[in-house]
Amino acid sequence: MKFGVDVPTCLAGMAYPVPFATADEVIKIAVEAEELGYDEVSGNDHLSTQRFVRDAWPDPPDYFEPLMMLATIAAKTSVVRLGTGILVLPMRDPVLLAKQVATLDHVSGGRVTLAVAAGGYRDEFESVTPDLAHASRVDLMTEGIEALRTLFEQPHSTYEGKYRRFVDVESYPKPLQSPLPIFSGGNAEGALRRAGERCEGWLPAKIGPAEIAAGREKVAAYARAAGRDPVGVTIGLQTVVCIADTAQDARERVERSTFNLFRKSLKETMMKGVGLDKYLADNLIGTPDDVCAKVAAFRDAGLDGFFATLFVANTVDEMLEQMRLFARHVMPAFQTAASPL
Repeated sequence: MKFGVDVPTCLAGMAYPVPFATADEVIKIAVEAEELGYDEVSGNDHLSTQRFVRDAWPDPPDYFEPLMMLATIAAKTSVVRLGTGILVLPMRDPVLLAKQVATLDHVSGGRVTLAVAAGGYRDEFESVTPDLAHASRVDLMTEGIEALRTLFEQPHSTYEGKYRRFVDVESYPKPLQSPLPIFSGGNAEGALRRAGERCEGWLPAKIGPAEIAAGREKVAAYARAAGRDPVGVTIGLQTVVCIADTAQDARERVERSTFNLFRKSLKETMMKGVGLDKYLADNLIGTPDDVCAKVAAFRDAGLDGFFATLFVANTVDEMLEQMRLFARHVMPAFQTAASPL
């Protein structure tokens, strides 16, 4: 079982208060994650402040571009993998993105995992790409992944889609990893289909073991239908961690944090129909024993790893303490040197 940390590149105002972490503190969190034995650090992606964040906070949050932040983290770490958790692909030009990701793979020594999704906030997408406001983000996801594969793998790349087009692009260097792992992020059926048909992994968010088991079967069916071996598709999860002495203490910490605002902001997308009780049950929230039991249930459901994990906190020090508690009480029971990516 693998474990990762979602460093707060673009989480202020969402999962954390405004202000939250400086650029130096984001790097500090990543370096300590490697020292604690986490397998991956990830950065999430926003190019503009979402409407719900603007309405909730008097001051704008600092959003640090994740690929640039990961390049800086790469220079200060040696073994921890560098992921995007997640990168909003419809807002990104694929030719530039392919160049950025290949460069990051080289400067990090082949440590990059690119997790991509459509994004949870349509208002941000329309602000950043008004010329594509009419576009289907599902189609943009498919075209984006296809375009990246072409740019990563072909000597000369031409792509003709409905929204993405380029002609005779020679993009070098190629990533060190072949293939560079792309994970399909999201909980919707389209995310599962993309994972099975086109990607190296599926990365849903904040769902329980039963949903993981059912999703794993669907991803495998899509993979087999596409002539792929499902064994090659990693099943990951973005989850929330809050460890306390009692389950009630953990619940109260969540309720006092910004995570409730974050959860409610997604009530019409990935958190639709998910009340607080189910949210607390599905995520790694409770005592150390509670959390270990939940990790075991996810493992038995076929989960390969917890990537881009969010730690409930109102300050950077609280986040680091939650990371340390998880590394001390949970990770040793589930980590093995031979576990897969």
